[in-house]
Amino acid sequence: MTIPSQRPFRFGVNMLAPSSRDEWVGRARRAEELGYDVIGVADHLGLPAPFPSLVLAAEATERVRLNTFVLNTAFYNPLLLARDLTTTDRFTDGRLEIGLGAGYVKAEFDAAEMPFPAARARVDHLEHTVEVLTKAFADPDFQPSPLQQPGPPLLLAGRGDRVLALAARHADVIGFTGAAAGKDGGSPTLGSGNDVDERVRYVRTLLAGRTDSVELNVLIQKVAGEADRAALVDEITPFVTAEAAAAVDDIPTVLVGSPTVMAERLRERRDRFGFSYVTVLEDAMESFAPVIGLLK
Repeated sequence: MTIPSQRPFRFGVNMLAPSSRDEWVGRARRAEELGYDVIGVADHLGLPAPFPSLVLAAEATERVRLNTFVLNTAFYNPLLLARDLTTTDRFTDGRLEIGLGAGYVKAEFDAAEMPFPAARARVDHLEHTVEVLTKAFADPDFQPSPLQQPGPPLLLAGRGDRVLALAARHADVIGFTGAAAGKDGGSPTLGSGNDVDERVRYVRTLLAGRTDSVELNVLIQKVAGEADRAALVDEITPFVTAEAAAAVDDIPTVLVGSPTVMAERLRERRDRFGFSYVTVLEDAMESFAPVIGLLK
């Protein structure tokens, strides 16, 4: 597999629910202070609504990009979503990045009293949404028009062949979940380096001439110091493949060790997979920050 020329690292943090406006503003400012490049907001029931959260984060910060990481596209009408995105792009002074996924949590569809489509139908809707957004952003009569032209950068995230093929055709950023097929056909689990290698190889066969222009992202699910290694292994063992459980340091979505060790792991993963855009969850925002300083 040919790895493109190395991109500089970029770091994101996916924020969770604040208890107040002041707390949200403070956390957004802290993320920028720590050196993160992107503040992301997930799209799950029980967490803040993405668009007002991103606009408020933009008001509180000066530099960071703002990302929907990632929208449950099945919840949205594509044209109405285009309006929300272009408005947010303008209200954040062109700092918006769009992250889309097909949606996967059946319980959230049930809670919203919405049907839970089959995987094929959810990916069909994601593909249709990308087509509608692309057309709307390019239409001079569509208002409000995006501040960024030809539209905010697009991240598509997933692990299945169809989603990754769609990303290879259209995305500026491809997000790798690091998931593997579930045990005994169940829910997806955290995969090993070999599992992720296979998914990256699949994407690279489809990128053709776009290889150097597409950024690859990985979402780190767990960050722990060396003293917490045993506890982390116990915690994640039910959710990883047997191969991954036997070599925790080889799981691309887990980081264990000192900041220096983590920085070296990320350099190795950039060399191996091409991951230059690294996102952590908010609970690791402070502990991961020293790694940013070592890699920038």
